[in-house]
Amino acid sequence: MNEKKLFIIVNPFSGKAKMVTNLMAVTQILSDSGFEVTVYPTKKAGDATLRASEIKDGEYDRIVVCGGDGTLNEVITGLMRANVSCKIGYIPAGTLNEWSLGLKIPRSIPDAARVAAGDFEVRLDIGKFADRYFSYTASFGAFTEVSYSAPQEAKNVLGQAAYFFEGIKSLGNIKPVHLKFECEEKTIEDDFLFGAVSNSMSVGGIVKFKENLVKLNDGLFEVLLIKNPKNILQFQSILEGILRGDLKREQIEFFHTKKITVTGGRGVAWTLDGEFAPGKDELVIENIPSALWLVSPEEEKESE
Repeated sequence: MNEKKLFIIVNPFSGKAKMVTNLMAVTQILSDSGFEVTVYPTKKAGDATLRASEIKDGEYDRIVVCGGDGTLNEVITGLMRANVSCKIGYIPAGTLNEWSLGLKIPRSIPDAARVAAGDFEVRLDIGKFADRYFSYTASFGAFTEVSYSAPQEAKNVLGQAAYFFEGIKSLGNIKPVHLKFECEEKTIEDDFLFGAVSNSMSVGGIVKFKENLVKLNDGLFEVLLIKNPKNILQFQSILEGILRGDLKREQIEFFHTKKITVTGGRGVAWTLDGEFAPGKDELVIENIPSALWLVSPEEEKESE
């Protein structure tokens, strides 16, 4: 019997360079599960997108991404551009690994490899941001630049704390941006401190949504917009609302939509899954429903 073909795209620099010491064990686990394994280590930013875009439809039975959320974003972007449909396994080896937390993928690399070799999969939505793609969030404003400005060396040594140190440094430079958001549900134009169009249980490791508010394959984004507070009381209310997961506060807009147009954003820095993206005078962010098959932990069945 011919073995199924599996292609690993690994970022050896993600997190604390975890994959440098774990790659052989991961390869063995996948090989023992009946796959013929090919490994490709990335060399620089954008390399994963380029290599994934060269894959032909049907060339591999499964693609496994070993790295952080940024590496996963690059691979998904390449596959979407190449119009390749393939099951994807994810072994999170970055600093935050936000997306994987909502999917309950194990933090242990060997355990995540066993999940990636399994047969249970879920269909997930993917976001399209102009001509780019994202798996879990497109955001701008306060703390947004932290994910791509924190030095990789600091992330490796300090882990999640590196993001907070960068965030503290940026606090004095936060300025509201004037934007207009238009979708089927509403139109909002105001000055905003922060905004996120997401398909995730959390954003930035700080904003966490309640489980009943998020479904990862319903064809809808969760949109969170924080308006510029007019006084210290509004600012305190915003912080309290975010920390408590109470989004029904003055100056906080939260709603669901499948497509949204943002105008007035030239010069605004966005981040797509932790990677920088420039704003435009007008850009469209749309949900591509059930665009990705992700190998995931099997759901626990409720006892009768």
